[in-house]
Amino acid sequence: MSTSPFSSAQAARQAVASRLQGLMKDAGLSGHELALRCGWHRAKSSRIARGITPPSDADIRAWCSACGADHHAADLIAASRNAESMYVEWRQIHKDGMRRVHEQTVPLYQRTRSFRVYASNVMPGMLQTAGYAAGLLRAITIFQGTPDDVEDAVAARLNRSRVIREGDHRFALLLEETVLYYRVCDDEAMRGQLEYLLSIMGRPNVALGIIPKRARRTVWPLEAFYSFDDQQVAVETLTAEINLTTPGEIRTYLRAFAELSRGAVRGESAKGLIRDALSALG
Repeated sequence: MSTSPFSSAQAARQAVASRLQGLMKDAGLSGHELALRCGWHRAKSSRIARGITPPSDADIRAWCSACGADHHAADLIAASRNAESMYVEWRQIHKDGMRRVHEQTVPLYQRTRSFRVYASNVMPGMLQTAGYAAGLLRAITIFQGTPDDVEDAVAARLNRSRVIREGDHRFALLLEETVLYYRVCDDEAMRGQLEYLLSIMGRPNVALGIIPKRARRTVWPLEAFYSFDDQQVAVETLTAEINLTTPGEIRTYLRAFAELSRGAVRGESAKGLIRDALSALG
């Protein structure tokens, strides 16, 4: 429970760097000699070997060639790409706005049969109404300083969310009670969001649990995370999305989900908490 997803991404990058460093040592080369063979400044080979600078595909091919180990290039390129995809900053993901990322993840949502989602700060994306999503995505755009395509991004998010009503998909969703009160949109949109939450609970493929503020906890509040068919976990931090695919890390997050579930209420008790939040709107 103590390993952070950020440290896991760093470890994946370091593993690639260590393998490259091993090839250099096996070839009997120093960092300076390798840099000369690659036509680089010495500092570049040093930064790659120490895991400070992630290598490009071309860098890896040049490194392997310099070490007489071209047959290792394809495997190392795949490992490096996987390491880089684990930790991607939101500014990079949203560099052209937010519509594109929603469209790109539609295939993942469509092929996933079992979703496990824990939300500690905002409503899960697949539960968001247009008004709520607009308020949230507008705030994100302003905070990140990325291109404003909020209207198109909202439409793309709602299209992606059709999986909750179409196809063979199951959703186990956990919300901290505080999520019901965080105002990321105006009161009218918030009311619509809470009312939609009440209605979606009636779907047979949706199991919604709410963790009361006063619940006895065995797991502290975590970053929001999404599990896709126990094959991938996406963790959302302030600065980046971290995608985990190693079985051990996935098991850790699923264990956390199970522990968090113990403190959640469901059915009429959960509806009561939602109605309390609606009443607080006045």
